[in-house]
Amino acid sequence: MSHEGEWRQAAAGEDEPGFALLSRRGLVREVDGRMRAHLGVERLPESASTLVELLEAVGFQRRPGLDSWEHEGRLVRAGERPLEDGTRLVWTQPAQGDEELVRRRVRYLGLASHDLRGSLANVRSYAALLLNGRIPLEPKAKRGLETILRNTDKALAFAQDFFDASRADLGMLACEQERQPLEPLLANAVEHHLEAAGTASVALSLELPGGALPEVDVDGGRVQHAVEAFIRHHLLRAQAGEQIRVRARPDEGGLLRVEVRRDGVPLSEEELALTFSREERAFREKKLEDPLRLGLARQEVEALGGSVGVSADAGGTTLYLTLPIALASSAGVQV
Repeated sequence: MSHEGEWRQAAAGEDEPGFALLSRRGLVREVDGRMRAHLGVERLPESASTLVELLEAVGFQRRPGLDSWEHEGRLVRAGERPLEDGTRLVWTQPAQGDEELVRRRVRYLGLASHDLRGSLANVRSYAALLLNGRIPLEPKAKRGLETILRNTDKALAFAQDFFDASRADLGMLACEQERQPLEPLLANAVEHHLEAAGTASVALSLELPGGALPEVDVDGGRVQHAVEAFIRHHLLRAQAGEQIRVRARPDEGGLLRVEVRRDGVPLSEEELALTFSREERAFREKKLEDPLRLGLARQEVEALGGSVGVSADAGGTTLYLTLPIALASSAGVQV
C-alpha cells in the first residue's frame, strides 16, 4: 500500500488528525483535505522542508508546549516523523484551548506521578533497610538488593523527568525563581557525576573565571538538572581518556553562558541536528532516557527565559545554555 493510501485509511474518522507528506525535495503533498480545514486555509504551501516551515508559512506560531500552535484564535496540535523512504509524515489536529482542561490534565499527571513514585519509593526504602547492615545477607542477596536499589533510583529519576516533560508540554512546568549565584549549582552538578566519570576513565572538571559570575534569577534545581543532563549526555558517548569540562562566563546581550564541552570525537552533523529532538531520537535510538533528559533540559531553560544549543568542531562537542542575568523574580506555577 502506498503512503497516501495507508494514511487515508488511518484518517478516515472525523475526529482523526489530518496528514501531509513532505518529500525529500521539500514538496508538500496532501494525504487528505483535513489538514487544510484544521489550519483554515484553502491550500497548503507548495514546499516546506519541515513541519515548522509549513505551519509558519500559513501564519501559525508555536505556543508553550512542544506540539501546540495558534493563529488568529485557531489552536492545533501538530507533529512529524520520518518515514523509511526519506519523506516526512506531518499531522495536525484541532486542540481545545480550554485552560480548565489543561489544569485537569496537569492534576491528572500529578496523581499519576504520586502513585508511581510512591510505589517505587517503597521498594527503594525496603531495599535500603535490608542493606543497612543489621540483617546478615549472603553475597548474592546483597548484590541483588544493590541492583534493586540502583534500578529504583533510575526509575524514580526517569519518572520525574517524564512527568515534568509532560507538564512542560502543557505549558505548566513548575518553576520557583530566586536570585542566586550560579557557581554552587555548577559545582553540585559536577560533583554528582565525578564517580561515574572516574568509572568511565573520563576526566570531569569545573572551570570558572577568576571573578565572581553575575547572579541570576532562576530555579536552581531546574538549571542544575539541565547541566547534569548535558554532562550525562556526554558521558554516554565519551571514550576512555576523553575530558568533559563545565565552564561559565558572561555573554553578549546581558546573558550568562554555561558550556559543557567534551574534548574528543565530535558528534556527526546528523547527531547535532537531532540532539534536542526528544521523540525522533527515542525512535531512532530505541531508548527514552537521554532524549527525554535533554528535551526536558531545553524546556526548563526556556521556561526561565534562556536558550540551549549545541556545536561541534574537530576537537569535540559543546552543549550550552544561556540565561538572562538578574531576571525579575517571579513565582512559578505549582502542580
